[in-house]
Amino acid sequence: MDAERISIAKTCLLGSRNGSLSFPEIVGKLIAAGFEGYLVDYRRNSQTDYLPDGDSVTMDMHPSAGTVAAALDAAEVERLVRWAQANPADYSYVAFCEKVKAAGCAGYLVSFPGRRVVYFGRTAETHVEHFPK
Repeated sequence: MDAERISIAKTCLLGSRNGSLSFPEIVGKLIAAGFEGYLVDYRRNSQTDYLPDGDSVTMDMHPSAGTVAAALDAAEVERLVRWAQANPADYSYVAFCEKVKAAGCAGYLVSFPGRRVVYFGRTAETHVEHFPK
């Protein structure tokens, strides 16, 4: 993968962590750079961004507090997604990560062509969120 795309992926990862970029802004930047999606793995504290040709870049994430609960609470994950979408004053991606892990989310897969995010638990339970229209 070329250095420019790696830089964009790293900028987006950092922007989510420090709050300088919103989810829609991150999606826009990654799509414009040719990415088709990414995978967040809370157990490895990593994010992998994918190109359509199979090339990818994996980056370390700052570990968030807590561990992934044993069972996925899909209703709580959905509530946390709505909280993130509303972007209230008390929202941060760091807090979202901590809370969603406590709700049993081991990670999530974002698909730009599929316009969805699949949240998954330790035993492969899933919760699907479609991008807003």
